[in-house]
Amino acid sequence: MTSPNQDDFKLKDTKPQLGERWPHGGVRGGGGWISSERITSTYDLVEQMYYLYVRVVKARDLPPNQITGTSDPYVEVKLGNYKGKTQHFTKRSNPEWKQVFAFSKDKIQSSVLEVFVRDKDMVARDDYLGRVVFDMNEVPTRVPPDSPLAPQWYRLEDRRGENKLRGEVMLAVWMGTQADEAFPDAWHSDAATVQGEGVYSVRSKVYVSPKLWYLRVNVIEAQDVESADKSQLPQVFVKAQVGNQILKTKTCPTKTTNPFWNEDLIFVAAEPFEEQLVLTVENKTASRDETVGRIQLPLNIFEKRLDHRPFHSRWFNLEKFGFGVLEGDRRMELKFSTRIHLRACLEGAYHVLDESTMYISDQRPTDRQLWKQPIGILEVGILSAQGLLPMKTRDGRGATDAYCVAKYGQKWVRTRTIVGSSSPRWNEQYTWEVYDPCTVITIGAFDNCHLGANEKPGGKDSRIGKVRIRLSTLETDRIYTHSYPLLVLQPSGVKKMGELQLAFRFTCLSLANMIYLYWHPLLPKMHYLHPFTVSQLDFLRFQAMNIVAVRLARAEPPLRKEVVEYMLDVDSHMWSMRRSKANFFRIVSLFSGAISLSKWLGEVCHWKNPITSVLVHILFFILICFPELILPTIFLYMFLIGIWNFRFRPRHPPHMDTKLSWAEAVHPDELDEEFDTFPTSKAQDVTRMRYDRLRSVAGRIQTVVGDMATQGERFEALLSWRDPRATCLFVVFCLVTAVALYVTPFRIVILLAGLFVLRHPRFRSKQPSVPSNFFRRLPARADSML
Repeated sequence: MTSPNQDDFKLKDTKPQLGERWPHGGVRGGGGWISSERITSTYDLVEQMYYLYVRVVKARDLPPNQITGTSDPYVEVKLGNYKGKTQHFTKRSNPEWKQVFAFSKDKIQSSVLEVFVRDKDMVARDDYLGRVVFDMNEVPTRVPPDSPLAPQWYRLEDRRGENKLRGEVMLAVWMGTQADEAFPDAWHSDAATVQGEGVYSVRSKVYVSPKLWYLRVNVIEAQDVESADKSQLPQVFVKAQVGNQILKTKTCPTKTTNPFWNEDLIFVAAEPFEEQLVLTVENKTASRDETVGRIQLPLNIFEKRLDHRPFHSRWFNLEKFGFGVLEGDRRMELKFSTRIHLRACLEGAYHVLDESTMYISDQRPTDRQLWKQPIGILEVGILSAQGLLPMKTRDGRGATDAYCVAKYGQKWVRTRTIVGSSSPRWNEQYTWEVYDPCTVITIGAFDNCHLGANEKPGGKDSRIGKVRIRLSTLETDRIYTHSYPLLVLQPSGVKKMGELQLAFRFTCLSLANMIYLYWHPLLPKMHYLHPFTVSQLDFLRFQAMNIVAVRLARAEPPLRKEVVEYMLDVDSHMWSMRRSKANFFRIVSLFSGAISLSKWLGEVCHWKNPITSVLVHILFFILICFPELILPTIFLYMFLIGIWNFRFRPRHPPHMDTKLSWAEAVHPDELDEEFDTFPTSKAQDVTRMRYDRLRSVAGRIQTVVGDMATQGERFEALLSWRDPRATCLFVVFCLVTAVALYVTPFRIVILLAGLFVLRHPRFRSKQPSVPSNFFRRLPARADSML
């Protein structure tokens, strides 16, 4: 790949004009910019954008239609080529709309604003009821934190503006910025082509993740369990279900009417609790599993636990299976019923993981009582994007309707959708409280395919790219302005979809609290006192992601399932040859420092540079003479390395690295495998080829793991008498060495050993050393492997 493309994948510095500015070039702060120390300035991380706002409140005393005797009024706001309409009301002469229209100042091509009131006619042309005209030069400017502009009544006039007509309309017209309170819910001229339900999907919104709990159900025992076949004792297990989550206990090993399990089942539940805990006791028979009893329990009856103290158990009577509501009288005839003994609670001291711990953005426990004070504030300005590639075709031309989603902690934000632009400008700013600096904010860009008339049935919002920023890599109270490459891995390879301009600032509220956190575990203490197994964590994280995706998809406008899954890295656990290679080379680069150190020592021992070897000998003699200097020298050396590396510290936050991800040199078939569904949807011969390749890779891994096990077993064999002669030799060697070390000063031993290691190549043999030869001859348990 050529170097210009390489540069395209890198982070770029930008210098946008951030902050709020007085309208008409007025000077405040320095050079016309309001200082960021102003508490009221909440939009100092974005470029200022001006909008003409028109608030249409209501109308009164509108004339009725001469034919029908009623009026179906609506308002049309026209500015140059842009038209915005309110909804129309049926048979109402005093309608209330309470709607705001926003026109971007950059695209205003008219000197007058016209507000028309019309009467909706289903057959003929809409009737003209009157209009109000505003001169653009006379429109006042509102600068937050000024109070909103008060609306006024305006008398309607005819088309020529010469005569006043019957009826009045209440309006407010002003020039403001995106910091205005009316901005989020306003109709925007940028999205004038969007109609119907699609209007809601282009607005900016803030979402909150549902509050997630771990539900722990300890199934202890059951009593009076009967099987359908009275001649045989039942052998039962318990099936528990919460929503789509189904877990089962082990089958009781003995056949008995009073089975015992004492087994924990863990579920994820979200507030408000809509699902119930459904417990079913089932008897395992030769032909099928028969249901013995069943019970439904609402989740809000269980206590909420804030620590690891034991909680109370309860007995519940099961409904006899097969006796429905219509057979209630027969149920009353039963002298006893099956009972089940449970200990269940909602765990409030855990953090429910819905994202990977590698990119965790929140680690607070579920219960709010256990939260600590925030240690900082994160402010993010989502400025703009450049060079976005067309994501779909509209009217025969490529188009992109881009919006951004940012996720940190429980708060998700979604910018408004900019319709039909490859260089959208959002300039929206959002704020989060920070409880731990070692967390990550994720910002993703998407193409909106749900725009009313243009909506594709069953369509999904396409991924444009994603940016992750780890807060601990940021300097506090510094504004970062960078352009991030938006990279997406596609079946054809890695592709740059455009660039995303961001501005962000991490403000520290308490440096002492932040430093204090560095000595504490990342997750709440219950994760370490009573940890979950790896398989449990995988299952629970998958369920938590599903719950969050379903709940956010029910918001208005919905945050789509595919968006939430992309932001939460839902497929990060799936097998990928590319990721495996990338992780292997990460490990290799990790050991590169140790490898280069060993190479340097080898060069010293082989006297490649005699001066260096002599200096190492001198340092070695000094440390032998003064052994108390060894540890201080090591720590002083690390201190000096740290100080030296300060000059070369990273100036930019990290970003997606195509080389590190092994995305540039990946084989097309490996990419095709990564994008395959699970289970696979490929033809049999392709699946066989991939399976054989996977077996080949796994075989190499198996060999390496076997070699590591062999080395460890050889260490065990030194004293285990598996090879009597080798162990006898080693035991005698240990005795002789012990006696020699007792009579020889330790400094002399280290000196002789060091001189032996650093000896000149003239005194070296090319054959393996005696200890190496002896160690390789020791037996391992590989002989016993089938």
